[in-house]
Amino acid sequence: MTAPDRPAWDPQQYLRHADHRTRPFHDLLARIGDLPGHPAPRIADLGCGAGNVTALLADRWPNARITGYDTSREMLAEAAAHARPPLLDFAEADAVTWDPTQTYGLIVSTSALQWIPGHAGHFPRWLDALAPGGTLAFQIPGNFTAPSHTLLAGLRASDRWRPLLHGIGDRTAAALEPTDYLTRLRDLGCTADVWETTYLQTLHGDDAVLDWVKGTALRPVLTALADDPEARDAFTTEYRDLLREAYPPGPYGTVFPFRRIFAVARKEK
Repeated sequence: MTAPDRPAWDPQQYLRHADHRTRPFHDLLARIGDLPGHPAPRIADLGCGAGNVTALLADRWPNARITGYDTSREMLAEAAAHARPPLLDFAEADAVTWDPTQTYGLIVSTSALQWIPGHAGHFPRWLDALAPGGTLAFQIPGNFTAPSHTLLAGLRASDRWRPLLHGIGDRTAAALEPTDYLTRLRDLGCTADVWETTYLQTLHGDDAVLDWVKGTALRPVLTALADDPEARDAFTTEYRDLLREAYPPGPYGTVFPFRRIFAVARKEK
């Protein structure tokens, strides 16, 4: 069984909502300016997942040398289809222990840092790996107080499920507030642009919000219960019923508000 803090990822499930998941990265990418090393900067994508977002970096900087890093072999196998040798490749690495051996014009991460407890503590190390004038850019979910997460947390902590799921999938401290990111990055000597956006995502299909969280927030639970399909299905059914009440479908689909936090920090030249 995969360790509880290392959920098993399902690339196909994750990509079922690729348009909505990719939109924040387009917004992040639009705020990243010129990079040192232009027109061939060195770029690292931390937590590259299925590689579809990493490919957008190659579209923006076609002469760049780009590597996407992830811990999930399932995701990396999917990402391999986006490789463009010798300029775009993928490698297995954990952002927590990643030891940059080169100087980068851009280190970017999208929807990955929430899985790294205390991720802001790694900012100094990542900034040290940037060339003068380089950029650290990331976006992270900021919806951990939304019903999708609070209902999941309450169910995990219920009398029935606490013995099996104690401490698994806790996201209560997964992200800082935008002002905290702004302060930390400026204290590290960066020029920082930090903002937030709440996307009113319209999802389609039966139990659309459940289908969404099966690709992300529910992964730790699905991983922990992988060896007990009966318990896994029972938990999913209880959670599904809670989500149906919290997110009723409308005539045009199910509206699923999703808050995202963004930061683009430029190192001094």
